[in-house]
Amino acid sequence: MNMKHLARTIALTLSLSTAAHAADPFDDKFRQLDELLPTPTTTRTASGAPGHAYWQQRADYKLRATLDETKRAITGAGTVTYYNNSPDTLHYLWVQLDQNMFRGDSDNRNISTLPSRDAWQKGGADGVKFDAIRFAYESRAFDGGFKIGSVKSGDGRPLHYAVNKTMMRIDLPQPLAPGAKVSFAMEWSFNIPEASVIGRRMGFERFDKQDKNDLFEVAQWFPRMAAYYDVAGWQNKQYLGDGEFTLEFGDYDVEITVPADHIVASTGELQNAGEVLTAAQRARLKQARTAKKPVVIVTQAEAEAAEKSKATTLKTWRFKARNVRDFAFASSRKFIWDAQGMKSGDKDVLAMSYYPKEGNPLWEQYSTQAIIHTIEQYNKYSFDYPYPVAISVNGPIGGMEYPMISFNGPRPTKDKKTGEVTYSKATKYGLISVIIHEVGHNYYPMIVNSDERQWTWMDEGLNSFLQYLAENAWEENYPARRGDPRDIVDYMKSRNQTPIMTNSESVLQRGPNAYAKPATALNILRETVLGRELFDFAFKEYGRRWKFKRPTPADLFRTMEDASGTDLDWFWRGWFYTTDAVDVSVDGISEYTVSTQDPDIEKAWRRKLRDAEPASLTEQRNKGMPRRVDAHPELKDFYNEHDDFTVTNADRNKFSEQQDKLEDWEKALLTSGKHLYLVDFSNVGGLVTPLVLEIQLASGKKTIERIPAEVWRYSPKKITKLIVTDEPMVGLTQDPFWETADINVDNNAWPRKLTPSRLELFKTNRSGPDLMRDYNTPLKTKAAPANGVPETPKAAQ
Repeated sequence: MNMKHLARTIALTLSLSTAAHAADPFDDKFRQLDELLPTPTTTRTASGAPGHAYWQQRADYKLRATLDETKRAITGAGTVTYYNNSPDTLHYLWVQLDQNMFRGDSDNRNISTLPSRDAWQKGGADGVKFDAIRFAYESRAFDGGFKIGSVKSGDGRPLHYAVNKTMMRIDLPQPLAPGAKVSFAMEWSFNIPEASVIGRRMGFERFDKQDKNDLFEVAQWFPRMAAYYDVAGWQNKQYLGDGEFTLEFGDYDVEITVPADHIVASTGELQNAGEVLTAAQRARLKQARTAKKPVVIVTQAEAEAAEKSKATTLKTWRFKARNVRDFAFASSRKFIWDAQGMKSGDKDVLAMSYYPKEGNPLWEQYSTQAIIHTIEQYNKYSFDYPYPVAISVNGPIGGMEYPMISFNGPRPTKDKKTGEVTYSKATKYGLISVIIHEVGHNYYPMIVNSDERQWTWMDEGLNSFLQYLAENAWEENYPARRGDPRDIVDYMKSRNQTPIMTNSESVLQRGPNAYAKPATALNILRETVLGRELFDFAFKEYGRRWKFKRPTPADLFRTMEDASGTDLDWFWRGWFYTTDAVDVSVDGISEYTVSTQDPDIEKAWRRKLRDAEPASLTEQRNKGMPRRVDAHPELKDFYNEHDDFTVTNADRNKFSEQQDKLEDWEKALLTSGKHLYLVDFSNVGGLVTPLVLEIQLASGKKTIERIPAEVWRYSPKKITKLIVTDEPMVGLTQDPFWETADINVDNNAWPRKLTPSRLELFKTNRSGPDLMRDYNTPLKTKAAPANGVPETPKAAQ
C-alpha cells in the first residue's frame, strides 16, 4: 500500500466513523458552560476570583447558655451586632431557627416518606426496624424547637418578629443603610433531643437508664443570622434536614454554665482556665503546648471519680472565638481530655480530644494524632490552618463539624459477658477517617464558606477529596472508601441518580452523590486530566482566593480553569451536570504495514499471507489424490512453475523508475518497517474521558499512551485512532489502571479478556414450613421455677 493510498484509507475510515452517526443531533460535549454559569460581575469575576466590588455581611455575638442537666435543656440569651456591608438597604433581617426541625409538626417530620408498599412486602411479609418506629413515635411526641422569650432592640424596645418554621424575620424599626450596623438582643430556650432516638447533628447521649451521667453535644443552639449575599439575597431556604448551614463570619464571646464537675469542649479559646480547671490541669495544659505526643489534661481516673458523685453547684466557662461562622460545644463529667501543640505556618495550634472511658483504648491512641495529621496534610493543598485550637469529641453524633470542634462517633466494643474491650479494623480506620473528615471541614466549609443549604457537594465533596489524600498519607494501603475511581463504579452504573449539581434537599443517595462522586471526579482531574502539579496549584489558588469568603460552584469551576490554564468545561458538564458514566469500548482493530513498493518484498509478503490461509475442507480431503499432470509431466508449462507472486523484470523496472522520482524522506518512510493500527472506540457511557492506552508489543514490551479527552470533540460517540508501533502489537487495553471510573472493563481490551469468577453450587431446599413441628417445639424458659421442676410448655401438653 503506497503512502497516498494509506492516507486516503485513514481519512476515509475516520470520516465513515463520524458519518455513521451524522443523522443523530450533534451533542457537543465541549461546548462552553456559558448557558449554565452566571454572568461574571464586579463581585465575582470571569476568572473565578472575588471582584473588586466583592462584599459580605458580618455578625458578632455575645451569648450566654445554661445547661440544665436534669431537664436536658438549654436556656440562652445574647446580643447580635449585624453589619450591613452590602450595597443594599435592608428593612428586615432573617435568622435561622434550626432547632425548629425537632418540632413534631416541622416540615422535616411532615415530608418524610417510606419505601413503597411493594418494597415493604418483598419476601412475603410487612416489616420495619424497631428504630424506625421508635423515631416515628418519639419525633412527634418530643417537645422540640426554640421557645423565643424575647427579641429586643439595642435600647431594650421589643422588636416585631415573625417565625416561619425554621426561619425568623426580624422587622427593623429603621432601614439599615449600606455600611451601617444594628444590634438586637434575644432570649430563648429549647429541649435537647436524645441523639440516638431523634437527634441530628447534635443531641445528648444516655449511658445508663438509671444514671444521668449524660454526654451533651450542643449545636444549632442559638438563633443564627442567615446569610445575605450577592448571588442569592437572603438564603432563607427552610432547614429540612439535609441541606446544612450557610452563615456569616464574626467574633464570639460566649459564657457556658454547666454543672461544676463537667468538662466543656468548645469553639474558641478558654478565657478563664483559672476558674474552671485545677492547678494540675492547667499545668498539664501548658505542658501539652510544646509536647511531642499527647498529654492527658483530665485523666481517666479523674473522669471516673467525677461520675460517682454529681456536683450540685454550677461553673461558667468563657470562650472567645474570632472570625468564625458558627459556635458549638460539648459538656460532660465523663470527659477524659488530652492535647498536643503543633505549628501551622507561623501559628501555634492546640490539638485536643475529649472522650469518655468507653472510647479507650482507641481514642487515646488515635484521636489527637489524627487531628494533627489532618492539619498537616490539608495545609499542603489549601492554606495554613488559622485557628488556635482543633478539637475532636467522642459522643453520640457519628460525625459533624463546626469551627474548631468536631463530633465523632466510633468506639471499641465491650463484651457483655467477659468485659473484654476490642475494636474491629473497620472501627479503627472509621475513627481515623471520620476525624480527618470532620476536622478537615474546618477548611471546607468553615473557612471557604460555601452555601451548604444549596450545594452539599461543595463542602462534602471537596472535603472528601482532601480526606482521600490525607488517608493515603497516613499509611500504605489505607482502606479509603471514597476517592479511588474504582470505588464509584457501582454508583455510576446505577439508575437511581441525580446530577451532582442538584439542590441539597433533592439529592438522591447523598453519600455517593455529594461525597464520593465529586471526590472521585477531583481525583481523576488531578491524576488523569491535569496532572498533580497543575491541579495542586489551581486547587490551592481556589482556597487562597476564597478563604473567609463565600464561593459558588461557578467560582470553583472558573478558578480551576484560570489557574491551570486548561479548558475544563467538558469535565464540569459531564461529571457535575449529568448522570452520564465513563464506558469506553474498544470495538475493533485493523493492522497495516507500509508497503515498500519493492516487488521482491511485496510479492513475497502477499505469498506468505496466502500460504497462511487455512486450506479448504475440499483441499484437505483431496490431499494425495492422483493428479493428471503428475502422471503426464509433459502437460506442465511456464505457469506450473510461476504464479501471481512471481516477480518479473517489468516489476523491477517499474519500481526502479518510481524510486528515482522519490525524495530521500519519502524513501525512508517506505523502508521504516512501522506497524500501523486503526483502532475503533465507542463512547457507550456518554461521559467523555481521556483515553489511557496500554499497548503490548510482540517482544513483551508495554507502553502507555495518554490521549486527551478532546479526541472526542468532533464525534462524541465513535472515533478511530491511528496507533504506530515499531513492532507488531499483540494487545491493547483502554484504562489499564482503572483510573477513569469506567463502568464496564469487559469491553476495554483487544483481544477480549475473560473475567474470572466462581460458580457456587447449592443443594435444593425442599422442606417448607411445618406448623405442626413448630407448634410442638419445646418452649425455652429463662430459669427453672422455685420448686426446681421445669414447667411444661402449653404446646407440649
